[in-house]
Amino acid sequence: MTDKKTKPIGFFDSGVGGLSVLARFKNVLPNEKTIYFGDTLHLPYGNKSKKELIGYAKNILNFMEQKEVKAVVIACNTSSAQAYDSIKNEFEFPIYPIIQSCASGVSKLGIQRVGIFATEATVNSHKYADELIKQNPNIKVKEIPSKNWVGIVENNIPNIDEAKANIKYEIEEMMKFNPDKIILGCTHYPYLMNEFVKYAPKEIFIDPAEIFVEYIKNNLEKKGLLNNEPSNSQTQEEFYVTSSPDAFLKNAKIFYEIKNAPALVSN
Repeated sequence: MTDKKTKPIGFFDSGVGGLSVLARFKNVLPNEKTIYFGDTLHLPYGNKSKKELIGYAKNILNFMEQKEVKAVVIACNTSSAQAYDSIKNEFEFPIYPIIQSCASGVSKLGIQRVGIFATEATVNSHKYADELIKQNPNIKVKEIPSKNWVGIVENNIPNIDEAKANIKYEIEEMMKFNPDKIILGCTHYPYLMNEFVKYAPKEIFIDPAEIFVEYIKNNLEKKGLLNNEPSNSQTQEEFYVTSSPDAFLKNAKIFYEIKNAPALVSN
C-alpha cells in the first residue's frame, strides 16, 4: 500500500477550468503527485452529446490507467453529469465526480432555494437538481444554462462589453428566483467572480471546488491512499492537452502557475 500511496492522482477537464480544482487540491494536499489532462481539442464540452462525452472520458481514463494513477478526479461538471454513471465501474481506481460530491455537501447546509449556473449539457442532464433533491426532497432548484461563459474564460475576455452584458443578464435572471445560494456548476465560472459580485453578494456563490477537495481528501484518507511523504511540487506535476499547448499555458495562468507548456497527446 505504501507504493500505491505515492502514485499520482489524475485530473481532467475540457480546458483550463479544472485547474481551479487542482490549485485548491494542491493547497490542501501538497505532497500528492498529479497529472492534469485538458481535452482542449474538444472544448467546449457543454454542447457535446452524451455519447461523445462518454467516449472522451473513457479515452482519458485509459490514458490515466497507463500512467498508473491511484485515483482520478473528474474536475468537469459536464463530464460528471453526462459520463460518470456510465464509466464509474469500468476502472479499478476510485473516480471522484465533482457534481455528486458537491451536491452532497450543499445539501447539508440547511438551505431551501439553490440556483445553478452550468453548461447546457450539465443543465440538460439535471444532475445537480437530481442529486440535491435526492439528499433533500424539499429543496427548490433553479437551473440556468450559461452557454457563453466557458468561452469568455477560455478566451480571457470577461471585460468585453458583450461578455459583461451577458453575465449581467444571466445573474439578474437568477436573482429573480431569490436563491439562498448559487452553485457555480462549471469549473471555469469562479474566474468571473469580479463580474458576478456587481449583481449579487459574493457570499451567495458556491465554488464546488472547495467542497469537492475536502471530500476527496477525506475519502483518500479513509482508503489509506494519502501520500504523507514531502515532495518537490515542480517535479511532481505533469500536464497534457489534446491541442494548442501554448494557448493552454497562457490561459492556465488564470487559475494555476504552470512553468512549461503541456505535452500534446491524442484523444
